Amino acid sequence: MNKTEHPGLYIHIPFCRSKCLYCDFYSVASGAAIPAWLHAVQSEVLLYKERFHAFDSLYLGGGTPTILGERELATLMECLRKNFTFRPDSEITIEANPDDLSRDKLKTIGDLGITRISLGVQSLDDRDLKYLGRGHSAKQALKALEMIRSCGFAEVGVDLMYGLEVQSVPGWKRTLDQVLECRPEHLSCYQMTLERGTPLWKRKAAGRVRSIGEKLEGAFFVFTSRHLEKHGYRHYEISNFAGSPEFMCRHNRKYWSHVPYLGLGPSAHSFHAGSRWWNVRSIKKYCQLLAEGKAPVEACEALSEEQLDLEALALGFRTSDGVSLDAPGGGLRWGKALEELQKSHLVRVNNGRIQPTRKGFLVADSLPLMFCS
Repeated sequence: MNKTEHPGLYIHIPFCRSKCLYCDFYSVASGAAIPAWLHAVQSEVLLYKERFHAFDSLYLGGGTPTILGERELATLMECLRKNFTFRPDSEITIEANPDDLSRDKLKTIGDLGITRISLGVQSLDDRDLKYLGRGHSAKQALKALEMIRSCGFAEVGVDLMYGLEVQSVPGWKRTLDQVLECRPEHLSCYQMTLERGTPLWKRKAAGRVRSIGEKLEGAFFVFTSRHLEKHGYRHYEISNFAGSPEFMCRHNRKYWSHVPYLGLGPSAHSFHAGSRWWNVRSIKKYCQLLAEGKAPVEACEALSEEQLDLEALALGFRTSDGVSLDAPGGGLRWGKALEELQKSHLVRVNNGRIQPTRKGFLVADSLPLMFCS
């Protein structure tokens, strides 16, 4: 880690009003356990208060963090600020659903020093939203975006999803264009994947849902990248676009750069000094372990130098910055593979870095393997 880089803090808030049909993140469709979780996460904070210092990002994710009441959010933020140090210029993000927001909730969020809202819109087509099992309408999403702006938030991110079976490229363009009218500072555009165990995956196994196929997936991806770049957004990571460099998600960039981060809450992951660990995927077990004074860690792993080098390649090729020609494991090993990838227009060499092209982003997961054979 560069000495100028500071760690990030992630809090997993595993509660939703209902489960989306595509989601495989750990969460429960009930808020009944919120008081027990809130007490437990405050106990977990105390386990790490001497180990991590001077965070410059905080990300409240889920689940649906905005399901927390105003007093619960205030209690959580007070605990974090009391026990951890945050730099004055910290990026503080909360994920939100359109149907959870009100002017009073947004005022509380702003008063707590949260600077960035990541709004889960997914689509502005009601047919798409029904297919995904979302709890809001397109009209509610647009109203939420207007309300966030009118409440004075200067940094808004919008999460969208493309490549649905019921979706066409022209329909996807209509969603993008409506969102662009709101000029969000950040866009995350995720390709639909049918994750094992989710309701949509089970429907696929039963023959009731199908994937759209690689060719159409590629067409959606290329269109999205070109369309957003045409409107002034930088495609800085496979799924992420920023209106200008200062609006890139500072917190998420830590994950792609092996910068230390601490994750608190059930199923949260952490990384520090070449080691990675993750918490139990159960609210009940998480609360029970902390009540017994134990860390709620499910497992951990210490990564070898070779594993870290390979991960650095894999993560770097997910970003427009790519990887340095001087990266460990590089040197002569770039050789013929690099030449072939340049000829295939999958990467380019720029200012001493190997950077994936738009075409390269489509096969980013396989690029590191081409240098390791």
